[in-house]
Amino acid sequence: MTTVPPAEPGLPPEEVLTPGRRPATAWLPLAAVAFTLLAWASAFVGIRHLGETVPPGSLALGRLVVATVALGVLLLLQRRRIRVPPRRTWGLLALGGVSWIGVYNVALNAGEQRVDAGTAALVVQVGPLIVALLATTLLGERLTRWLVAGLAVGFAGVVLIAQASSAGPSGDLVGVLLVLVAALGFAVGVLTQKKLLADLGALEVTFWFYVAGTVACLPWTLETVDVVGSTSAVDLGWWFYLGLVPSALAFTTWAYALSSADAGGFAMLTFLVPFLTALMAWLTLGEVPPPLAFVGGALCIAGVLLTRRRPRPSTQEG
Repeated sequence: MTTVPPAEPGLPPEEVLTPGRRPATAWLPLAAVAFTLLAWASAFVGIRHLGETVPPGSLALGRLVVATVALGVLLLLQRRRIRVPPRRTWGLLALGGVSWIGVYNVALNAGEQRVDAGTAALVVQVGPLIVALLATTLLGERLTRWLVAGLAVGFAGVVLIAQASSAGPSGDLVGVLLVLVAALGFAVGVLTQKKLLADLGALEVTFWFYVAGTVACLPWTLETVDVVGSTSAVDLGWWFYLGLVPSALAFTTWAYALSSADAGGFAMLTFLVPFLTALMAWLTLGEVPPPLAFVGGALCIAGVLLTRRRPRPSTQEG
């Protein structure tokens, strides 16, 4: 199982819902990819916008409630029922949901109150590097020279982003660290997901992750009710949008796109999300990450690409 970079808060797994199915129309998978990338990029902008008036915990809870309901509907449409997962999976579902969905969203929301949307999207690109690092210690995967090189390059990129943000007018080091915590939550979720897919389908894992993440955010219920009562209709629409479009609908379009023959190429396009985010933030919020942050983001992406390289198999002459 492979994972894509965490382009969007609470990014669902990469597995397709209908493996092996070839799209009937050639342009539809590309259109699905374009919609998905734009939706994920817009999530960073939406979080940054709502962060001015909505506290991080309330923003997470409201969004997750909408996403959980929408994913439940998708699951019912696919399977006609929502089954209770096997008891042996409950611990991993709780761990993955709390870390990937709960911690990720709250930490990212808090981080985007301190750094601009484009910078946050760049920092999140380090998530797959943390996955690779944890996999060597927790899953016993091999530590190759490409993995070491990728980790070094990627984390050097994070350092550059942190330096650029702490020196800029619209960010600080604490914000970068909070987004890094979000990336760590993603990494833990990916590792638990890898174990769970042996017992549950991709959509089921995603739905139960969102259920666990929503439960983890329930301590902010009273605060959320108060915020909803004082929030404008426009901002409530943004809140609903974040739960429905980037979380639930984008998962469906991404799964459809990956059912095409060009799935590998589409997965690489997720690296465009930080740059789409920066463009959207510039057009809508009037903010752009510091130039050095883009250099750091490029290093993060280069680091991820290096970790995905595999050593050439040794050959013996005989």
